[in-house]
Amino acid sequence: MGTITLQRDERRGFRRTVSGITSGTGLTLAAVASYELTTRILTSAISSRDDQMLGGMWSVVATMFVIRESYRQSVSAALSRTAATSVSFVLCLAYLVLFPFSSWGMAILIGIGAVILIMINLPGDVITASITTAVVMVVAGISPQHAWRQPILRLFDTLIGIAVGIAAVLIGRALHDQSHFSESAAPTEQSQ
Repeated sequence: MGTITLQRDERRGFRRTVSGITSGTGLTLAAVASYELTTRILTSAISSRDDQMLGGMWSVVATMFVIRESYRQSVSAALSRTAATSVSFVLCLAYLVLFPFSSWGMAILIGIGAVILIMINLPGDVITASITTAVVMVVAGISPQHAWRQPILRLFDTLIGIAVGIAAVLIGRALHDQSHFSESAAPTEQSQ
């Protein structure tokens, strides 16, 4: 009985290791795809290396935010990220077209975003919108000459990251389904 339990534990440990390596590899590939895609697209649109790198980083963040255990959870996370980013985009763009960065302006936008999201029954998106607003506003303060572009760029980066994340989940799901199909077909072929 002890030998059977030990073998079962070893198989579980092996599966966990394979799962970890597979997940880590998937995240690695998704991160590099998201970063490279975004920075290459931004290279043609923007000459600032800082904006390109920030865009790549922001895209990777969005990709990692979206990749979840299941496709349903990933789509839910993508919708959540899109809603939060959209609210932040509208608020930051409206503010930065009229005013320069200020800590008070940032804080007020975070508060307004929270009120809006709670009123439209999306309280779970408040933190994401707040983080997005803080990043957009601070970057606008660092590069004030075209501050109004920051919300547009970060929306663009986020949408690329979300698309890459969903694509990664779909590819992972297809590979997972294929491997389970192969495993389930193998005993059938051996029994014939």
